Amino acid sequence: MIFYDPIYPVQDFMKRILTATVLILAVFALIFFGQLWMITLFSAIVAELAAYEYLKLASVGAEAHGAKLRIPIWWMTLGTALAFVVTLPNVPVESQLPVLSGLTLILFAWNGFRAPLIQVLPDTAQGLFGLIYIAYPLTLVPLLWKQEDGPALVLFLMVCVWAGDIAALYIGRAFGKRKLAPRLSPGKTWAGSIASIVGSVIAASIVIAIADTLTAHGNTLLHISEPLWQSLLLAAILNIAAQLGDLLESAIKRGAGVKDSGTMLPGHGGILDRIDALLLAAPVLWYVLLLKDYFGLGRF
Repeated sequence: MIFYDPIYPVQDFMKRILTATVLILAVFALIFFGQLWMITLFSAIVAELAAYEYLKLASVGAEAHGAKLRIPIWWMTLGTALAFVVTLPNVPVESQLPVLSGLTLILFAWNGFRAPLIQVLPDTAQGLFGLIYIAYPLTLVPLLWKQEDGPALVLFLMVCVWAGDIAALYIGRAFGKRKLAPRLSPGKTWAGSIASIVGSVIAASIVIAIADTLTAHGNTLLHISEPLWQSLLLAAILNIAAQLGDLLESAIKRGAGVKDSGTMLPGHGGILDRIDALLLAAPVLWYVLLLKDYFGLGRF
């Protein structure tokens, strides 16, 4: 969201532009010029910061109900890091579930001896949810990048998420009247939601056109081989997943009684606010690719 919006003061607007520009350039540089370890490290850092914000939100929510959350930062930091370690090339894929189970049992034991008995189950469940909600979806970014035509795949994912977000904000604010999910996010409207889908499809079309032009000139860095209708359908599916991710993060924030997940990104709020859509869109893209392989529908 980098265009001018009169609801924000000019100073805040400039912060939003600068922050968005830096982030977009960093992501594009990693996609096209980075290596696998760079993508993995960047994704892990983002996951660690978002997990920290999640702990703060969960803690505020618990305090609002007269309880104290007992999920230690060291556990969430370790769990998030291990989520990426078990996806490294030389680590057996069979180790992922045992590692997740081990982390859960460690937190369960920690809470069992330190927390009030009534809090043992909810605190352990919230810690496990944090890993599944934040860490594991972000591990899919480097896994997607190292696929055949991985850079194009990750770019397609990011552009669909970003374009839909921008379209929803400005079209929804200008023309939206009927609320989409007022209990979760009062500002979102059906007009914005529909515009978001259209925006993602248009952006996907532009990416495909650029990819086809480059491929025609012998540059396969941005190569997409699937039929156009599949790509456009995929863009719409990713957008719907992204919108759902945005709404679900809003549910967490409203439950905690806060507007933003944090203040790490000037003019944009927290890290979790910026990746909430990606946390559902990335797994959906991964599942779609698995289904395409299973039914022999070709690669991306």
